[in-house]
Amino acid sequence: MAKKKQTKSPDEMSFLDHLEELRWHLIRSTLAVVIIGSVAFLMKRFIFDTVLLGPSYMDFPTYRLFCDIATSIGFDSAFCADKLPFTIQSRQMAGQFSAHIWTSIWAGFIVGFPYVLWEMWKFISPGLHDNERKNSRGFILIASFLFFMGVLFGYYVVAPLSINFLGTYQVSEVVLNEFDLDSYIGTLKASVLACGILFELPIVIFFLTKVGLVTPEIMKKYRKIALVIVLILSAVITPPDVASQIIVAIPVIGLYQISIYISQFVLKREAKKEAKLAMQRTKKS
Repeated sequence: MAKKKQTKSPDEMSFLDHLEELRWHLIRSTLAVVIIGSVAFLMKRFIFDTVLLGPSYMDFPTYRLFCDIATSIGFDSAFCADKLPFTIQSRQMAGQFSAHIWTSIWAGFIVGFPYVLWEMWKFISPGLHDNERKNSRGFILIASFLFFMGVLFGYYVVAPLSINFLGTYQVSEVVLNEFDLDSYIGTLKASVLACGILFELPIVIFFLTKVGLVTPEIMKKYRKIALVIVLILSAVITPPDVASQIIVAIPVIGLYQISIYISQFVLKREAKKEAKLAMQRTKKS
């Protein structure tokens, strides 16, 4: 009877064993992305006509919301226009097919993000202490939730505001806006993924505080600088009106403030642990 293969502990594994373990985690993550991407490839009409090209139509929910807000307070708004003054075209022979392939892969990564994160966590977690693994319960759930919140914010707020502004901007009436398909998809993808990663800020601050690289005092000290940077970025990616810039800036500023609270929470918990260990040492002595 064949013996059951025993799993080595992280302390017993060599550098090559760790590389082999990482390779299988990466292979499973890649397979998950490919499988989900294949499903997205078959859903071409929905992915392109409804999801990707949605922000290029004026009946997109974001535009209707801004239009309703503007009209309710008696202002005219560019969001109430009938259509956006630009066209999307593909000027390369394999342009549309290439866009179809890469869009499916990115869709596979976004939808499969929780599984990819889980595979990476399975690779990292054996090297953690039992109490560290216990304290990190819910990491995948929280990180995935923040990522998808960022993706939705990017898709429904940042991307349509950027597309509306860039699509209507003209240096001269003689110059027409005729965007290449790759350029349009690139703008949408950058907005969505950037916001998805940006919304992971609380998770990043949690771990940076754990290793002692960040403290609440440092974040409070540079809060004004962070606010200026956020406002500048908001001004770059949104139409030139104050309302749109505030809508984009508020969630980011909120995330920064939440990260400060998280950093304080981590430090307080670490202080309690140290006090508890000190009491235990005192009793033993």
